[in-house]
Amino acid sequence: MTSAESKSELFTVATGDGGDNHQNQPKKLPFFEHYIQPCLAEVVGSFLFMFVGCVSVMGNVGISGSIQPALAHGLALAIAIAIFGEISGGHFNPAVSVCVYLIGGMEVILLVPYIISQMLGGVIAASLAKAVTTNDAFSNATGAAFNAIPSSDGIGAATMAEMIMTLFLTIVVSMGAVNGRTKSQLAPFCIGLTVTANILAGGGISGACMNPARAFGPAVVSGHWTHHWIYWVGPLTGALVTVSIVRLVMGDKKVRVIFK
Repeated sequence: MTSAESKSELFTVATGDGGDNHQNQPKKLPFFEHYIQPCLAEVVGSFLFMFVGCVSVMGNVGISGSIQPALAHGLALAIAIAIFGEISGGHFNPAVSVCVYLIGGMEVILLVPYIISQMLGGVIAASLAKAVTTNDAFSNATGAAFNAIPSSDGIGAATMAEMIMTLFLTIVVSMGAVNGRTKSQLAPFCIGLTVTANILAGGGISGACMNPARAFGPAVVSGHWTHHWIYWVGPLTGALVTVSIVRLVMGDKKVRVIFK
């Protein structure tokens, strides 16, 4: 299989017109590589990225600022996308998967399995993070669950922050890794840097999750479900706003639904 027929074509918008000769179409992958291997890559990639993230949060308790978790999350995500991107697209985030599907970047049959795989990876990551840290560190960090919202007064701001930060993240994913006209080889590192920037900017408001699976795993392991819904509603809303922007105005001709 040539580089032009790589697995990543399963998760990006097709570049050929309907009338192209069949000889120019990518070869069909075996069932395992088409459906099973991408889901396994999402489990493993989500686990590695979220394990590093959870441990960095537990190790940052008592330290002012969020440089350590910001760098840890961003670097781990960039590396995981670079390694697994050719297999699964390197989503590791239900909000990203929903966004990529809605802009035409993946098959609907893979959407739910991807989300389940990401949540499973998050639970495994949080469980092993608990196993390698002390009880005090785990308790003080609430098991790396998101507890940045001190009271109900901050719910609106936190939800809005999660929406905007996820909007930024999914715009970078959509334009850097899916949209044919703007795709870049630097997409993994742009995505990682976006996560780092968002954590530095919004960590004090909501914890800067941007990822329902990253919130779900630690919540399961620690039993901390307070305000957990924010980390689903905010990111998914941000992803839907991105879909609207890309589909209506920012996508290339194959992605836009108007002004073709």
